[in-house]
Amino acid sequence: MKLFFINNDGGGFADTIEVADNTSITQLFEQRLPHGKPADYLIRVNRQPIAADHVLREGDRVSMTPTKIEGA
Repeated sequence: MKLFFINNDGGGFADTIEVADNTSITQLFEQRLPHGKPADYLIRVNRQPIAADHVLREGDRVSMTPTKIEGA
């Protein structure tokens, strides 16, 4: 299924990505930001905060923004 993914980590980017059906937000985080800890990010789906076990749906808009910035 396709999602719109906004990664605000570092330089940041936004793009439509493909993920497997029934992917949870935790699984997506582990795939896209394997170096990070979810507690250090503001994670939203369709501009709303969600639970770690939230299952993504076709067309969701996912954003991951760090709450801690290195060197700042």
